[in-house]
Amino acid sequence: MINFTSALYLGLHHPSQFLQPWQQLTLGVPAVLAEPPGAEEVAGKLAQLQGCEQGVLLPSTLHLFWDLFGMLHRQPAVLFLDEGAYAIARWGAEQFRAKGGDIYIFRHHDPEALLAQIKLHAQRKKYPVVIADGFCPVCGHAAPVGDYLEIVRRFGGLLVLDDTQALGILGESPAWHSPYGKGGGGMLRRGGNFGPDIVVGSSLAKGFGVPVAVLASSNKLVKRFKTTSDTRVHGSPPSIAVIHAAAHALKVNEFYGNVLRHRLAQRVAQFRKGLKAIGWDSSGGWFPVQILRGIVGDAAVRMHQYLSREGVQTVLSRPRNNGEARLSFLITARHTIGEIDHCIDILNTLTRIISRAANRSSKPAYSGFIK
Repeated sequence: MINFTSALYLGLHHPSQFLQPWQQLTLGVPAVLAEPPGAEEVAGKLAQLQGCEQGVLLPSTLHLFWDLFGMLHRQPAVLFLDEGAYAIARWGAEQFRAKGGDIYIFRHHDPEALLAQIKLHAQRKKYPVVIADGFCPVCGHAAPVGDYLEIVRRFGGLLVLDDTQALGILGESPAWHSPYGKGGGGMLRRGGNFGPDIVVGSSLAKGFGVPVAVLASSNKLVKRFKTTSDTRVHGSPPSIAVIHAAAHALKVNEFYGNVLRHRLAQRVAQFRKGLKAIGWDSSGGWFPVQILRGIVGDAAVRMHQYLSREGVQTVLSRPRNNGEARLSFLITARHTIGEIDHCIDILNTLTRIISRAANRSSKPAYSGFIK
């Protein structure tokens, strides 16, 4: 079975024999009383990697955004949410709304729509907080972070980015031979956008393969976050084992990250070239999430089932703003040249089957799969 469902883009697994040993998983106290060993050091390195002053670890981005928007509700703030933002950030923002805060939605990746919303709803006594994903795998494009930040600064506001998809993959100085850039520091490094008015929340569970999250920002904001965080008082911090895995991920990224990103880019290029050769196409550009174009709804479901029978696991997803299913292939650095070629061969076989069926029924080719 060839697995195209894993979001471990760099293929990092962190076997226990590669990690520093631990005597216990938890200290038995909340993080507000004592940070687990290594937590502050790892958080600081992650913040530095992303271009921020300081960071703090949390068990997940759900904990992170719940606490962040809880903190912001105590401030004179109003939220402006990119309509394409990932569900977990939206769930955190709903807490803000439930407590009486105002949230306004603006069109995906549309700075002009954001500016119009802020001009319409901004209040003198409240500052705008803009929320967006750094990179959107659904549309295959990076957010216009620089434009968002320029607008935020005009009104003395704050930019909140969920950079889960980009962390570990995208970085500074992208080029034709190195499309992801270097370092894996995410969207701030890629665009050169830095400042105390930016908050970045990211899970390491994709690019770095560790189920833990980091909030990174200015020293002042992180300090305030730590003092107001509810889950750091009422819930357990990340386990010591997970913190050691995060430290290992940072070491691997430092010494081998650019090599792994180069290998990943090669596999994505091979997949896209193979699709083109058999008359297919996908969205996503260089990003490892590749969504087949034109395959939607029941057609996507049938193709998913066919590929599964042929030993290829793919992802069926439903974009939030469109109820029709889409078929995705998640490419990782662990995929081999042979696996990518075999997948393309199966798709090519499927193409011939559909074409023969269409010729017999006098219907257009792909009529059963493509809408």
